[in-house]
Amino acid sequence: MMIIENAKEQDKKEVLKLYKMQLGREFCPWNEYYPGEQEIDFDLARDSLFVMREDDKIIAAITIDDDDAVTNIEYWTEELKPGGELSRLAVHPDYQNKGLARKMLQKGMDVLKERGFKSIHFLVNRHNLKALKSYAAFGFNKVGECELYDQPMLCYEKEL
Repeated sequence: MMIIENAKEQDKKEVLKLYKMQLGREFCPWNEYYPGEQEIDFDLARDSLFVMREDDKIIAAITIDDDDAVTNIEYWTEELKPGGELSRLAVHPDYQNKGLARKMLQKGMDVLKERGFKSIHFLVNRHNLKALKSYAAFGFNKVGECELYDQPMLCYEKEL
């Protein structure tokens, strides 16, 4: 049985391992330093890291991020502020293409709404067709394009 819940302090090593499994995957902008323990600690301190478990094994993770560089992008709709950002979505390679990313996104959107956010916004590499397909199922609106973290990004937003 799969469950999604807040990550706990004792999950740090397993979440970091999940992040490192993503390195080298197509369109993954992460490197050996990011995301790392600092990001995990930041997320845990804000109760903003969620994990999916199957039989006590972490198979997916997502974060409600707090990144001024993203928050201050000019494309976000004024009437939909405050908007929350979901990021650091990772699914264990053995569990990909099974709809888990969509379940994690839905959980993130539910928590954002519970926390009083009016919208969700996020960035995705414009060439990441797999991610774009997942996001299309939710009806996100493309509101702009930018270059951030040395990546060509598309900016997406949706009212919650």
